[in-house]
Amino acid sequence: MKSVLKQLGINATNVGTSTGNKWIKGKGETIKSYSPVDGKLIASVTATTPKEYETVIAAAQQAFLTWRNVPAPKRGEIVRQIGDELRLHKDALGRLVSYEMGKSLQEGLGEVQEMIDICDFAVGLSRQLYGLTMHSERPNHRMYEQWHPIGIVGIISAFNFPVAVWSWNSMLAWVCGDVCIWKTSEKTPLCGVACQNIVAKVFKRNGLPEGISGLVTGDYTIGELMSNDTAIPLVSATGSTRMGKKVAQAVAGRLGRSLLELGGNNAIIVSENADMEMTLIGTVFGAVGTAGQRCTTTRRLIIHESKYNDVKNKLKKAYGQLKIGNPLDQKNHVGPLIDTAAVAAYQQAIEAAKKQGGKVVVEGGVLSGKGYESGCYVKPCIIEANNEMPIVQHETFAPILYIMKYSTLEEAIAMQNGVVQGLSSSIMTTNMREAERFLSANGSDCGIANVNIGTSGAEIGGAFGGEKETGGGRESGSDAWKAYMRRQTNTINYGSTLPLAQGIRFDL
Repeated sequence: MKSVLKQLGINATNVGTSTGNKWIKGKGETIKSYSPVDGKLIASVTATTPKEYETVIAAAQQAFLTWRNVPAPKRGEIVRQIGDELRLHKDALGRLVSYEMGKSLQEGLGEVQEMIDICDFAVGLSRQLYGLTMHSERPNHRMYEQWHPIGIVGIISAFNFPVAVWSWNSMLAWVCGDVCIWKTSEKTPLCGVACQNIVAKVFKRNGLPEGISGLVTGDYTIGELMSNDTAIPLVSATGSTRMGKKVAQAVAGRLGRSLLELGGNNAIIVSENADMEMTLIGTVFGAVGTAGQRCTTTRRLIIHESKYNDVKNKLKKAYGQLKIGNPLDQKNHVGPLIDTAAVAAYQQAIEAAKKQGGKVVVEGGVLSGKGYESGCYVKPCIIEANNEMPIVQHETFAPILYIMKYSTLEEAIAMQNGVVQGLSSSIMTTNMREAERFLSANGSDCGIANVNIGTSGAEIGGAFGGEKETGGGRESGSDAWKAYMRRQTNTINYGSTLPLAQGIRFDL
């Protein structure tokens, strides 16, 4: 890991505040980053103070005046170069993600690949920031709309995807002409320092000003500064619903914009017409991938009564084959939870499920002994449950899968929709009518609805996000870029008279 840290410009002690190339050595608290893989201290980061935050804001405001006037395709060229730098550092950054966060190496490398992919997407987007033209009701007039940068985009990211979600926001915001300030998670601060080192090199090489890419580090108080700051027109926040509600209220209180990607309580419906092999693969990866710490993790499995026992038995067998351990060892399927607080939440959820009538199918538990010294390794578990149980309605960020029966598709869809979250959903079926029913307006109420794939593993080409208490935001592909710009409608009169709209007369 020492060579990885060296390649990414990370030392034993790091500064967590930057305006770009300039690191601000302040007097903030020290954040120590311990790996959940082995419990060892990786390095430390100095948190951002309110005074240092203001320095980052001032640099961003000044940089925006220059960056917004760079032609969009030229901004896209900068992002292309960032993508190339990420390619050079893919292995090192992927290993750091895996070691600092605890996800498998394949998932860590996949997260960096996702950053590279969004760079490629953004490069093409830089030539496609289209507006519409409209026909005017007045003679010798034309109307059109155009999109302009909005200014500073504040990005608050979560530990579970410590680099990819930042890139979804920043790469799009940059080609749109915005500047970005990123509050990285205090649980994975080194990933933020590494990314800042990578992108700062590109901006400096191209002679661009400080402030286009800012970094701040710290606890929720830094997020509160961003949420209440009128200098930041858009705050994009990823995390829990509880956190998102606070951000939304603060930003709305100053009539700013918020883009929220919050909790998920995702379900797969297993039809009587499901392909069992596909169902098994999709369910197991969805439920235990990233140790259940994805917002798109499969938390509920709604199984047709005719297939229930078969699916349950296959899952028990599959869970018995899971290998839990160091995520840098590619033979292992499941790594650790992020910290011991997450382990405690996992244990509490299992106990709550039992008290509320749940029946354990695959027993959970905390692992100890050689290889598990960090205290963050747990066994993925399966619990037979009822969809109305309070604990089932709650999102627990851990590998706990609740399974339940249904009789009719209408009942299954109602169960799928019967939670306050609305991020990702899936149905496993070879029946076209069932699939189309699930995708219809009276089907899944989630922002993501899949057929014959799991709830986890979205591609960057589609807009990512969900409804209800998931927050309603959309990031990444499709037309998600519009969140980072302001729309302007323009009317041009090229005639010699001034007719008014709606036939109004105003004669002098």
